[in-house]
Amino acid sequence: MSAGYFFETLLVLCIAAVAYHHVGYPVLLRTLARQASPRAPTQPRLAEPSDLRQEQLPSITIIVPAFNEQDVIALKVENLARINYPADRLAVVIALDGCTDATLAIAEAAVARATAGFSIRIVDHPVNRGKIAVLNEHIAAARTDIVALNDASGMIAPDALHQAAVHFLDARVGVVCPTYDHPHVGSEGEAAYWRMQTRIKTYEAALAAPMGAHGALYFFRRALWQPLPMDTINDDFVLPMRIVEAGHRAVYDPTIVATEVEATLAEAEFRRRVRIGAGNMQQLVRMIGLADPRSPAMAFVFLSGKGMRPIVPFLILLALISTAVLAIAGQTLFQYALALQCMGFAVAAATSRLEPERVPRPLAWLSYLVVGHTASALGAMAFLAGRWQGPWAPSAAGGASLLPAGEPGPVPQSVVVGKRMFDIIAAVFGLGLMAILWVPIAVAIRLESRGPILFRQRRVGRSTPEATYLFELWKFRSMFQDAEKLTGPVCAGENDPRITRVGAFLRKTRLDELPQFVNVLKGDMSMIGPRPERPYFVRKLHEELPFYSDRTTGLKPGMTGLAQDSQSYAQSVADVSRKVAYDHAYALRVCTSLRGWLKTDIEIAWKTIVVVFQRTGQ
Repeated sequence: MSAGYFFETLLVLCIAAVAYHHVGYPVLLRTLARQASPRAPTQPRLAEPSDLRQEQLPSITIIVPAFNEQDVIALKVENLARINYPADRLAVVIALDGCTDATLAIAEAAVARATAGFSIRIVDHPVNRGKIAVLNEHIAAARTDIVALNDASGMIAPDALHQAAVHFLDARVGVVCPTYDHPHVGSEGEAAYWRMQTRIKTYEAALAAPMGAHGALYFFRRALWQPLPMDTINDDFVLPMRIVEAGHRAVYDPTIVATEVEATLAEAEFRRRVRIGAGNMQQLVRMIGLADPRSPAMAFVFLSGKGMRPIVPFLILLALISTAVLAIAGQTLFQYALALQCMGFAVAAATSRLEPERVPRPLAWLSYLVVGHTASALGAMAFLAGRWQGPWAPSAAGGASLLPAGEPGPVPQSVVVGKRMFDIIAAVFGLGLMAILWVPIAVAIRLESRGPILFRQRRVGRSTPEATYLFELWKFRSMFQDAEKLTGPVCAGENDPRITRVGAFLRKTRLDELPQFVNVLKGDMSMIGPRPERPYFVRKLHEELPFYSDRTTGLKPGMTGLAQDSQSYAQSVADVSRKVAYDHAYALRVCTSLRGWLKTDIEIAWKTIVVVFQRTGQ
């Protein structure tokens, strides 16, 4: 396979994936949703929410987290005071998180003026701890059936709680997601985005479940809540989707509306989208359980929508790089294509700086799309680098580090940074491929044998003079369930009877390793490096082979590597010894210089592609 053919194929795949996410998926989703709607289970609903007797109404706590909201907090208190709901079944808490402006004084004055038939309690936390800490504390303290999270700038109708209460009469419903109205959008592109989001959530709900809630307002059963990790970025996705993942239903009701009263400012909107981009990548890594093929509709909706969203910017970048490579090679068609792409990006960037009313609608859409993907890419990279820190959020706890300054080991710092950047870009592209292939692979695995789709196993990671790190490796299951129950740990070999027919194909094509892209994003593994081995075999081989354990000193294990590409299954100590020699040879090349590492990794990556196409996987 020539390099030109490879980049042409890569370009076509990237364009197809981007087109699918933006056009194909919404069209297909709408078609499937309309077909599913007549068969969807009906939920008990009365003619009017007011028909509910008071004893039928669930108790509700409204929590309004606020940080420096002096411009809208008085209006919010007035809005809450107009809510029509029985006082003995409603609690309202405004939680101020270390506000440094006049929010507290304005809120107290507004509450003193309010004439609500229920109490509105202000809790002032003098030290800013982050939104997630505030939510966890006040949700845990709630003693009601339902909790509603409501932004300070999101105004709700007086009967919104009655409308939500109707849905919770169905015991299967765990989450109710209202719609979001933003009358003061900053551009036509943003307005089009919110219209599209409303339609997509409606279709998602009809087919499976709305992928997350609008953060301005959403409701959930208090008994189903679990504390959020402190570094959670998008609580309005993680919190409701955890409840859905546990088997409960989420309802999207566009008749319940949270209206945004703050106008969008371009600079603030860009920061918000960077934050959402970081949250989208975090969701993909941490909520991959939503792609369980046992719920094919949910897997389809998650992977095609929220799952692909953080990957698309990198696919666009790969398409641009592929076009540039082909253009440099002298192909006239791709020279024109490259010029057209660069012109489109330049026009979008220039348009974003113009006054919205001066921008034609098609250009506004293009600008919003390009700027949005740029922000998403920056946010995703910040999260993957372990360096995300957005406004009103605690610093990320853990995560892969892009610049692990001071890491012990022989590898030059320039190589450490270069490998991590290469890992992130390659893994993001690989996750896009996995999103496309996940469902057919999962279905094939389950049709042939019982057991989980994903196989998880403890492996030995990078070593330092002070410690050796262990991690949980992910793969598509390629063996029968409990394959080692009688024999104990045994190395896989040619024609291994424990391997299923589907598993044999997955191993030959290395498709079984696609889930390891998650390990790469988390920083447990690298794209290229020594094979990650099980602790049992590491202990055993360390006693038989000199320097066996040293092969991962300062290096993360890799999805592929020089040893994996150069030799098939190791069925003896001599075979392992040869693989160890390859690993040490790789380490010597990596430790020399940035140029030596880059040349070596490119050669190994190319050889891996050849191995995959020739189906000679290890």
